[in-house]
Amino acid sequence: MADGNPKKDSHPIGDEPTVSIVLVEDHVILRDGLRSLLDMEAEFKVVGETDTCDKALDIIKEVKPDLVVTDIGLPGRSGLTLIPEIKELDSSIRVLVLTAHCTDEYVRAALESGADGYVLKDASRAELMTGINTVMDGQQYLSMEVTTRVVSGYLGNSSQGKSRETSKITPREEEVLTLIASAYSTKEIANRLDLSVKTVEKHRSNLMRKLGLRSSAAVTLYAVRHNYLSADIDIPRKPE
Repeated sequence: MADGNPKKDSHPIGDEPTVSIVLVEDHVILRDGLRSLLDMEAEFKVVGETDTCDKALDIIKEVKPDLVVTDIGLPGRSGLTLIPEIKELDSSIRVLVLTAHCTDEYVRAALESGADGYVLKDASRAELMTGINTVMDGQQYLSMEVTTRVVSGYLGNSSQGKSRETSKITPREEEVLTLIASAYSTKEIANRLDLSVKTVEKHRSNLMRKLGLRSSAAVTLYAVRHNYLSADIDIPRKPE
């Protein structure tokens, strides 16, 4: 692995797919430890690393990773500004925030910017791996502490019910919104609503555009804030 080297073949021996990862972290010791941790997993390959947003963009343009793991507090400018820039470059690149910040403001800003996951730096190795695998499966992932704090905050401020903004979406889009927030996959939503996958994807795209949402995680928090889900903090997950 070297700074900015082009991404290698994504199918190593045994045809086990490799997730190519770029790390954006300004603390060298932490970045070294994270790289070593990921390199221990056969399915992960760190293809670039840096400590600033601008350098990160240069590397991402060159290596075209599957996943970017970034902190928020970076030299020069916040990692929050990096997220939408990554998505603009390539919307298929997944972004996992790994940070010590756990305030509602930081989490909301990250999700609204398009982050696919949010994990705290004091998380266990197992939780980090779960977070990476979850976002690479196309779903959102929030650390449990993040989910509890942020959803609690939303519930405490959502007594007004559904807003005028929500009236922009159709009843069918509301159903799709609720199921996305409940962590159902596109295929599962299609089966549940007796629709084609293509139709569900269209509804999903339309509702996210109308509501100004950029990620499934943002959809989840929006659904809780506007009373589309139960007031139970443990957001229902898709059936196994």
